[in-house]
Amino acid sequence: MQKTKLIKALSLTAGLVLSTSALSATWKMAVGDGGGSAQEELGIKFSEVLAEKTNDKFKTTIFVNGQLGSEQATVNDVALGTLDMSIIAANNLAPFSPSVGLLSLPYIFEDIDQAEKVINSDIEKRLTETTLKQANVRIVAWSYSGFRMLTNSKRPVKNLDDLKGLFIRVPKSDLIIKTYQSFGVNPTPVAWSETFTALQQQVVDGQETPYAAIHSMKFAEIQKYLTETHYLFALEPLIMSESLFQDQSKEVQAAILEAGKAATEHSLAWIKEQEGSIKAELVSKYGMEIDQLEDEAEWVKKAQAGVWPEFYEQVGGKDKINELLGLLGRDKI
Repeated sequence: MQKTKLIKALSLTAGLVLSTSALSATWKMAVGDGGGSAQEELGIKFSEVLAEKTNDKFKTTIFVNGQLGSEQATVNDVALGTLDMSIIAANNLAPFSPSVGLLSLPYIFEDIDQAEKVINSDIEKRLTETTLKQANVRIVAWSYSGFRMLTNSKRPVKNLDDLKGLFIRVPKSDLIIKTYQSFGVNPTPVAWSETFTALQQQVVDGQETPYAAIHSMKFAEIQKYLTETHYLFALEPLIMSESLFQDQSKEVQAAILEAGKAATEHSLAWIKEQEGSIKAELVSKYGMEIDQLEDEAEWVKKAQAGVWPEFYEQVGGKDKINELLGLLGRDKI
């Protein structure tokens, strides 16, 4: 009799273990950008490495073009555990974890090497820890998506004066809205899923995203002019439900983190390799006109003077900004 009770107890215990740590799974991953984007490339590499390290027991299904909801909506879903993973712009994570806004301050990065230095630093580790506490999501990888470039259908933009009168679509991000206001523009927040239609119907004249997103979202079909701006280098995290992560065995958790590291490294190599060819195709295939800014030093001055002070407290204080600037060998504020 006691032996029977013991067997039943062991069976129940085994059942609980199996229910909280799946032996195999296919997880859903939301991607805001289209196929061929830096976001999708990160997701593909993560999925490949995860499958390899778990003998094909753990895989992902990737849903591009915001099929599973807006980027901010997916942050909420991942936090609640109703969605497994999502790749999002850092500025869309900032409303849930304000400290991440540090990476979206205008002109905080001068080049891709500075972005890489931060992602491989203790600053990134602390941001990941803070995001876990603030938003209940775990950052497992980063996409190096490139600087956000300005496109429009009206005219070349080579200086601040050329911006006047243009209606520019921006994401629903206080930081990016304030940045464009500092440039003298009254930007128009439009949902990402509605941006192509808004441009096509000329509800707005232009938008600003990295080269890979411009290409994957086919904006070149309806936008003639592109201006290379460097106000924001898009670092885009792959976030995972913390409850899902904790449900996994130590071995699977390790595989997830290893896949994230490999995907991040791949993303850096991919953008360095692909961005030039994407730019060339936008010109040769679609006839886009690409211009450089004549007065970007003025853009830098306006953005840093007009925007940074408003966000000191949100990103953790001036000390956090100075720590980052010090890491990059730049003058502190």
